Amino acid sequence: MDHKKSFYKHVAQTSDAPMGLEIDKASGAYIYTSEGKEYVDFISGIAVSSLGHRHPRVVKAVKEQVDRHLHVMVYGEYIQEPQSAYAELLTSQLPEILDRVYFVNSGTEANEGALKLAKKHTGRHKFVAFNHGYHGDTHGSLSVTGRDVYRDPYLPLLPDIHFLDFNSYEKLETIDEETAAVIMEPIQGEGGIIPAQKKWLRAVRERCNEVGALLIFDEIQTGFYRTGSLFAFQNYEVTPDILCLAKAMGGGMPMGAFVSSSENFESFMYNPPLNHVTTFGGHPVSCAAAYATLNELLSDDYGKRATEIESIVREELTAESIVEIRGVGAMLGLELANKELTQKVVEACFEQGIILGWTLHSNTLVRIAPPLIIEHELLRSTLMMINDSIQELSN
Repeated sequence: MDHKKSFYKHVAQTSDAPMGLEIDKASGAYIYTSEGKEYVDFISGIAVSSLGHRHPRVVKAVKEQVDRHLHVMVYGEYIQEPQSAYAELLTSQLPEILDRVYFVNSGTEANEGALKLAKKHTGRHKFVAFNHGYHGDTHGSLSVTGRDVYRDPYLPLLPDIHFLDFNSYEKLETIDEETAAVIMEPIQGEGGIIPAQKKWLRAVRERCNEVGALLIFDEIQTGFYRTGSLFAFQNYEVTPDILCLAKAMGGGMPMGAFVSSSENFESFMYNPPLNHVTTFGGHPVSCAAAYATLNELLSDDYGKRATEIESIVREELTAESIVEIRGVGAMLGLELANKELTQKVVEACFEQGIILGWTLHSNTLVRIAPPLIIEHELLRSTLMMINDSIQELSN
């Protein structure tokens, strides 16, 4: 079978120019193609493979669970050890108010569930979100995504969505007694790697408290030590009412969740029962992988690793055409002088065996999000190649 031909003929495409690597295997920080070429995955499959590809503890957990059972029932009906064990481990790392987990399959599903939970619990339907925020591509998540270029083809979306400027105190009064929730990323990812200001984020939390609106943190990219703490909100000392997770959660397996209080989740149990269900959410193999992933993350100082990655990136990337390096930990954005240079650098690095990426909302920003397990020697050598490419292509 010609897999490349089948890919382009039968697999639905998301752009007219996919990267087109034909993958043979992946291990640690590397991806290997069927042609025998080696690539450093410097974006971790878009912040998924924080423990690298095929981490031994994750692979072991998957194999052991496959030998026990796969899907046995839709979510929430049967007691399954992988679900219960992981829910207990995860909530043990969170503030007491975040004591209950609803498992789903992806980040956009986590945000969809969070929006429904906020509406059901508060009895309100208004949402406040932020310009350049990104929360996924399903209809509800897209409704609160702050970029018209992605929203406009699918209008009308959810009504009564109000967008404010990120890190701006103007119009915070838009958050009022009719607001079900405010949804936001503590660090905007696709919007350009923009961290929230601590004082401003606390002001948003206080405004939500004043009017009885819930605060939803979308930590789908920022979670699991990507920014140096287990979750980004811990850097801010601001606790959300609902926490949305995915990406690195499953160690490479499809996994997402939204976490809230037992009191809030009571809303899903009545009027009617089963008013939010999922067939494959909390799949036992994914939960086993997620448990192994979190256990590994907690067993070593991965927060320190993320901080060290940031320090080395800022030390090695010194080319004159670099406008700015933004972000925290191993969630960084490299801003270059213009679109043309950015495209050339990404393409040149790709030819040299380095996988970089652009964020959805900026054509001058290069995503830097290597696996947390990357060795410093490989990190430095890769950064030197990136820096050399920037300098050569700037001339």
